[in-house]
Amino acid sequence: MPVPITETSSSPAAEVSPDRWYVLGLLTLVSLMSVADRLVFSILLEPIKAEFSFSDTELGLLGGLAFTLTYVLAGFPAARLADRSRRTTIVAAAIAFWSLMTALCGAATGFWSLFLARTGVGIGEGCSGPASQSLLADCFRRDELARAMGYFALGSTLGTVTGLVAGGLLAQAFGWRMAFVLMGLPGLLIGLLVALTLNEPPRGRYALPGAVIAQRPVRATLASLLGNRVFLGLVAGFAVQIMVGYAMAFWMAPVMLRRFGIPVGEVAFLLGLAFLAGGLPGPIAGGYATDWLARRDTRWRFWYPGLVTAGSILPLLLALRAPSPLSFLALFALAYAIFVSSQAAILSGIQRAVEPGERGFAVAFALFFNNLLGQAVGLGLIGWLSDRLAPTHGAGSLGLAMLTVCAVAALVALLIFASTARIAEGRPV
Repeated sequence: MPVPITETSSSPAAEVSPDRWYVLGLLTLVSLMSVADRLVFSILLEPIKAEFSFSDTELGLLGGLAFTLTYVLAGFPAARLADRSRRTTIVAAAIAFWSLMTALCGAATGFWSLFLARTGVGIGEGCSGPASQSLLADCFRRDELARAMGYFALGSTLGTVTGLVAGGLLAQAFGWRMAFVLMGLPGLLIGLLVALTLNEPPRGRYALPGAVIAQRPVRATLASLLGNRVFLGLVAGFAVQIMVGYAMAFWMAPVMLRRFGIPVGEVAFLLGLAFLAGGLPGPIAGGYATDWLARRDTRWRFWYPGLVTAGSILPLLLALRAPSPLSFLALFALAYAIFVSSQAAILSGIQRAVEPGERGFAVAFALFFNNLLGQAVGLGLIGWLSDRLAPTHGAGSLGLAMLTVCAVAALVALLIFASTARIAEGRPV
């Protein structure tokens, strides 16, 4: 049996960032708006479908490919910029741009105009993630980065809740078009706050001795990342397992609407509470659990996300078969809590596995496959499979399609993370 590989804090004795918790809080708010503006579309699916007579396949394309197409393309140049220039300026400009494009979704006249507006949202959000995560890696020590990323991951949960609850209530009160407009406005103020109040921390502040701080040419950066098998394992596992998360965030509202016939505003509120109940404790617990387990055996940084992703499938199955809205919501909240506890280990693992001068590009690289496979392919595949199953399963086709894709993705992700743990054995990650 292999000997456990333990780890201790290997961070240099650098001065603790005095405003690190403020930076974390504001970047979490940026992440919240990113996810809210991305996923408000999910609670507005049914009224949009009714107005334009879209199929589930078309809705899947609007939710996945339209956003992902430019998200991944914008991410790489933005990441290169983030690895050599002021990351705070990039984040401020990004949130202002995607907020404007979210508002423009409300002016859509059909499939292609909505498609183009969604691609604009993708451009802005694609520029924010690499810079934000790189900033956090320079604000928190290596031995506490998983915990910080756990708090940062709350942005995804709170953003999902905000997108569902605020979007649903606004749509019920003012219509789906005005819901997009009103969801986009707060981001302009947050962008101004980022620009005026966030300080740029020293790059590579908590890097290991001998780490490469300066940005290298694109070819050298790519060669370094492609030769880093631990990083590639994390990227592959993340891309596959996030199919489960995107499915929960995007398709659960339509599943509940079709199954129980509850008004949009009520679904938005109830499902938002379920996301909140599972999504608040999950990321924080996952961050602390990852750091605690890794002190005993560093391979837990890879075992943990694989195991909890697989563990989320059973309560998801029970939720989709639940006879009442209450049991549906309780079981879904449990499934979501288990799943999102994986995010701190993955996000911190990517930052720990690469050099400081390539962190932004590494995040863009990971998010490219995350969105390409997890969002564009995953959401589109669920929509396509739902349309194929509809003649025999009726309103239950969407839930069955979702469960099938999630179960397969969770199993594949578990195998990838287990393999990465073997590769990482004995390495300082």
